[in-house]
Amino acid sequence: MKYTTLPNTDIKVSKICLGTMTWGNQNTQDEGFAQMDYALNNGVNFFDVAELYPVPATKETYGETERIIGNWFAKTGQRDKVVLASKIAGTGDYTAHIRTNGFSKEALHEAVNNSLKRLQTDYIDLYQLHWPERDTNYFGVRDYKHNTDDEWADNFNEILYNLDEIIKAGKIRQVGISNEKAWGTMRYLEESKKHSLPRMITIQNAYSLINRVFEGDLAEVSYRENIGLLAYSPMAFGVLSGKYVKGLATENSRLNLFPRFSRYSSKQSTEATKRYLKIAEDNNMSLAQMSLAFVNKRPFLTSNIIGATSINQLKENIESINISLSDEVMKAIDTVHAEIPNPAP
Repeated sequence: MKYTTLPNTDIKVSKICLGTMTWGNQNTQDEGFAQMDYALNNGVNFFDVAELYPVPATKETYGETERIIGNWFAKTGQRDKVVLASKIAGTGDYTAHIRTNGFSKEALHEAVNNSLKRLQTDYIDLYQLHWPERDTNYFGVRDYKHNTDDEWADNFNEILYNLDEIIKAGKIRQVGISNEKAWGTMRYLEESKKHSLPRMITIQNAYSLINRVFEGDLAEVSYRENIGLLAYSPMAFGVLSGKYVKGLATENSRLNLFPRFSRYSSKQSTEATKRYLKIAEDNNMSLAQMSLAFVNKRPFLTSNIIGATSINQLKENIESINISLSDEVMKAIDTVHAEIPNPAP
């Protein structure tokens, strides 16, 4: 395994992070336990979860993934070996069953306290805002269109102030953002500098061969402000395993179970995936490992969040850390990217 540190801290994390959003839906508790055992035994010390997991989010399964992790901590006593990240859900119809008061003081305290109970721990190492409260282009919306009816009011300072209270209470150690844009990222950093408030140290956004939009404004923000990318969906919901274009996907595969998750399934995405598959096969790699090795190589990456529904998938994903892509492969990848740039927003 290879390691880095969470920016501006001495917290050492593996460059492969164990994603958990299928546990409690596609995966049982026993399967989640097996994945955590395997990951930790193979050098992965960074686990990422969220209060709304598993996905798709429902009232009936709310918090189940955190409960599974908490039960594993209770069973194994391995909490001190794991850097644990979780998230408070953002607002919207999708999460109305959780709460409707956004990132207010009451919401933040309630969310953290409930997560700590489910996780059976006294602290969370990295606590993230799952998506912005304001109306912006997150979750696969390609272009920003200003909504003049958006009633959101600037509350960056208030959020950081309330997070500071929770940090001082010892319940969380560091804070981060997720599904954010460049403007929101800089606003948080501006408030922390100006008012000596907690600094957002990471940004968890989608990043993969078919979604490299982070390489726009956010890449420069990442470099100049030292805010590290936690890349999610590096396999594009399994599309970049090649199983869908090869016709090998099972009935239990993610997109067959949940066809609503079509973010990575456009005609352009499919064509790009076919071209990336050929590059991988021409160089004696699986598309999955080439896709993950590409993300692992990015200079703005702090950690690559992988997700798997089987131990075999998990093994293949973790082993991607040992794959080095040649200059010729990188040139071929960039050629496809130039011809079909960011087909999945």
